[in-house]
Amino acid sequence: MPWFRRSKQNIAPDTQKRELPDGLWEKCPSCGEIIHKKQLELNYWTCLKCDYHWRIGSKEYISFLLDKNSFKEIDRKMRSADPLIFKDTKKYSDRINETIKKLDLYDAVRTGTGTIDGKAVAFGCMDFDFIGGSMGSVVGEKLARLIDKAYKEKLPTIIISRSGGARMMEGAYSLMQLAKISARLTKLADTGIPYISVLTDPTTGGTTASYAMLGDIHIAEPKALIGFAGPRVIKQTIGKDLPEGFQRSEFLLEKGFIDFISHRKELRTNIIRVLDLLS
Repeated sequence: MPWFRRSKQNIAPDTQKRELPDGLWEKCPSCGEIIHKKQLELNYWTCLKCDYHWRIGSKEYISFLLDKNSFKEIDRKMRSADPLIFKDTKKYSDRINETIKKLDLYDAVRTGTGTIDGKAVAFGCMDFDFIGGSMGSVVGEKLARLIDKAYKEKLPTIIISRSGGARMMEGAYSLMQLAKISARLTKLADTGIPYISVLTDPTTGGTTASYAMLGDIHIAEPKALIGFAGPRVIKQTIGKDLPEGFQRSEFLLEKGFIDFISHRKELRTNIIRVLDLLS
């Protein structure tokens, strides 16, 4: 029967494989949702389905926290002098040079001044991609200079922490930064200049042991890991299982270590409210 036969192949299946351009999509590490990068950016780098917060850098925080084009960076090109001439799998100086070239950052913190809702502030934000956001002598000096500027100009100070702790390639020089920054923050406290500390995932080691936990108000992002030593190290040390959610924002809020948790989409609004309250 001819109507069951196709006389010519005018409808051919599309056998050509269509490939999506690389780098346009992200998979949520928490729920597996596939999200277009532009959509992810519009949602403040958080998952539309489960609210997972991606780790982002200082440029991203500046883009949505501070007023547009208000940020003026200071001490941008300050870099480590490699005081110990340190070498592990590679020379520390080579590691620094490679990271600078890769990220266009000179160390693990970006500092400067800007405005938020028209209010002038001193602002610092750590970048975890720069050697794990580790705090060496440059991070310490940049933050110390930022706080000095805030003290001189009576500027409320906001520091966003994301760090693996002190940078051991600089040994005791790194540990000295804890005392240096803490002493500067005491000057702000004595004169009543507000200091808001924002803790993100992860905030650990010497950063937690110093300026990250010395704020007038401590704000944390949801489910951020916050602590001195990591949970694996603590568990191995004490030989016991840890409580569920140990060292996460929600656990610390329950124990009174932080003041409140803020979704990233609400972070700017909450900081403005805190500034109004403390001012």
